Amino acid sequence: MIINNNKWLATSASIIIQSTAGSLYTFGIYSAAIKSSQSYSQQTLDTLSVFKDFGANTGIFSGLLYSSVTLNSGEWFGGPWVVLSVGAVLSFLGYFLMWLSVAGIIFQPPVMVMCLFMLLAAHGLTFVNTANVVTGVNNFADHRGTIVGIMKGFLGLSGAILIQVYQTIFMNRPFSYLLMLALLPSFNTIIFMCFVRMFNTNSVDEKKHLNRFSVVALLTAAYLMIAIIVENYFTLTLVAHIVILGALIILILTPFYIATEALHEDSSNTLSRYLVEENQLMNDPNQLDEGQIHCRQDPSGYYRVQSGENLNLFQAMRSSNFWFLFLATSCGMGSGLAVINNISQIGESLGYTKSETSTLVSLWSIWNFLGRFGAGYLSDYLLKTKGWARPLLMALTLLIMSGGHSMIASGLPGALYVGSVVVGVCYGSQWSLMPTIVSEIFGVVHLGTIFNTITIASPLGSYVLSVRVVGYIYDKEASIVGNSCTGTHCFMLSFIIMASTTLLGSFVALGLFFRTRTFYKQVILARLQHSVQ
Repeated sequence: MIINNNKWLATSASIIIQSTAGSLYTFGIYSAAIKSSQSYSQQTLDTLSVFKDFGANTGIFSGLLYSSVTLNSGEWFGGPWVVLSVGAVLSFLGYFLMWLSVAGIIFQPPVMVMCLFMLLAAHGLTFVNTANVVTGVNNFADHRGTIVGIMKGFLGLSGAILIQVYQTIFMNRPFSYLLMLALLPSFNTIIFMCFVRMFNTNSVDEKKHLNRFSVVALLTAAYLMIAIIVENYFTLTLVAHIVILGALIILILTPFYIATEALHEDSSNTLSRYLVEENQLMNDPNQLDEGQIHCRQDPSGYYRVQSGENLNLFQAMRSSNFWFLFLATSCGMGSGLAVINNISQIGESLGYTKSETSTLVSLWSIWNFLGRFGAGYLSDYLLKTKGWARPLLMALTLLIMSGGHSMIASGLPGALYVGSVVVGVCYGSQWSLMPTIVSEIFGVVHLGTIFNTITIASPLGSYVLSVRVVGYIYDKEASIVGNSCTGTHCFMLSFIIMASTTLLGSFVALGLFFRTRTFYKQVILARLQHSVQ
């Protein structure tokens, strides 16, 4: 069937799956319920959040599984859907077991058992994310930054989308929200996973259709931001919440309409090109063969580049570029995770209400999206028009992120709002830039395994900054007056340390830029120019 045989439908299905996959970004919604029901300290809660981060960022197994089922399996007995199904099962098991524990249906488990539940739930995300991102990069090799930005962008938006569902159905019932997280993302993945496949086809209008997906992403983000602000300032009825959610669902499903239009246009263009080429062949039978031979013998040709850049994990790990990326990722993503994991307690210490804190968590998804989508799109534009290598943009975003941490450390009125915007955007940008840089430096054959190995740096940085810095300093300050801490001093030192850490990451990314500047000029840009020709 033609509807099952195009990459536009595959992209649309991946977008829908990504739109509900980011349950981990809503940890601030249900963390208080876990803390109170299990009688955890802040440091224990931070330990739980670190297991969440490790589960979500240790995707080596998902990368290995993806390579296995896509390279060595048949079309129907292997493929991205296998990886997606594993992710759905793991996510369901983890959240369902946590819900049983928090709701008191089973006996209160030991801390390490609860950490295992969280690890399972979070680890499911790596399989879902790997399948969608790597499939997208393979389907749109000439627009890697854009497709990664779209996939990572919708994942960033998914936190706000899930919160909209929560506010409509389970408002002020975080225990039930855990059950929703067990069911909704898993069922959504199972429904659409059969459409996610790789296609060895090209289209002259790829950028045009990808721009349409990008417009939908921006409209969804704008709609969510308006909805969050309205819900924060006005008390809405259940009917109003249902209307808001219904319009959001229509927006999320719009990519399927775009896929239908893209398929129709591509079919028409394919027929036109076929007629033109047939006419050229009749007039000059040697014309096409000469062009094809020239393509293969071009000094900047694709085949030479491809054979030199597709490294496996062990080959990549022997490269200094791998460890430059690893350290920069640890500093940037680690500090970003430390902020979102503690944002409820940060808001509470600074006098923000629970409603305002929930708004911060929802808006974080918007800023996260803008960073993921914007960095992917902008890095493609700057690379193709200005020749700027992506590591330079990574260095700039980490430098700005350091300023965001410093802003929050000041404790000035409204600094948490402004600082969270800066940190959220810059944190999100790392999730688009790092996988795209990996695909260019190390190739796409083992992309899933390599970039998921580098993401281990994120929970490592988060553990040091969340548990050993933020959690330790907060509990020390809280022990002076009781179990909670109020005032700017609760987190000031922590954010100064995180600002310094991110600044270090910026210098490391700058070093990677200087190391790869010649490579980008002679290889990546040459390949892009050859593709256009």
